[in-house]
Amino acid sequence: MKIEVPIVNAFVDEKVGGNPAGVVLDAEQYSQDQKRRIAATVGLSETAFVSPSSTADFKLEFFTPTRQIAHCGHATIAAFSYLRQTGALPNDHTSKETIDGRREILMEGDAAYMEQLAPRYTELSQEEQLRAMDSLGLKASDLLEDAQPCVVNTGNSFLVIALRSSDVVTSISPTMKLVAAISEEYDLIGYYVFSPQAVKEGRDAGARMFAPRYGIDEEAATGMAAGPLACYLHDKLGSEKGEYLIEQGRLMSPPSPSVIAVRLETEHGAISRLMAGGKAAVSEVRAVEI
Repeated sequence: MKIEVPIVNAFVDEKVGGNPAGVVLDAEQYSQDQKRRIAATVGLSETAFVSPSSTADFKLEFFTPTRQIAHCGHATIAAFSYLRQTGALPNDHTSKETIDGRREILMEGDAAYMEQLAPRYTELSQEEQLRAMDSLGLKASDLLEDAQPCVVNTGNSFLVIALRSSDVVTSISPTMKLVAAISEEYDLIGYYVFSPQAVKEGRDAGARMFAPRYGIDEEAATGMAAGPLACYLHDKLGSEKGEYLIEQGRLMSPPSPSVIAVRLETEHGAISRLMAGGKAAVSEVRAVEI
């Protein structure tokens, strides 16, 4: 049996680049094993499977080439942008059901924004920080001054690491086995490593994401990591902005420039929730045998 899977690039930067995700509609007809095989055959970092929901407008399940994942930012943006393009999304305010419950989705023209939760932080000891830096081939002196790596969770956990320059971010040479082992130990999706230096004026950070625990050495845009990074900039580095623009993918080989917008909502100075989003475009359609 063959099915056609549209490939949708999420978080495109001025209509180019972005992070591709497979989008499978009417996914209730497939078993969990079939979904895993479809995702493995598509071969992208994540594929979104869309089916009816009793608690939200749509149910979304996400699979990497090797396993199911609770949330995926770029595949969410890809799926809802594609639903809008196919006429299946009549309203700007919509929602998704995931493994971890219901999340709100807001459409603004051809851009989609997804809800994430208030951040939770887990601080690391100095020894744990040095282990993480060593897994990236970096030294403690490569850290941004007065910025300590820590785990941030707004729905998924990422180790957020602030580096002193974009040159240091470019120079990262990770040992994927070590990154995967540390990610397993702390139940991380992966590392989100950034510098406040970004390529384009008006952007707040340039980042790279490594998630070998989920079969992803590096990817071009990670909405579920950009949310934690925006919270880190606000709560740990003292920024008071309400919206952040995060660049990712420019330092990959080959580069695939992406930009993720994150809007923070606060109550009494504390982040209560956030919306992360951007634009997406269909890049191709792949035939998959199942």
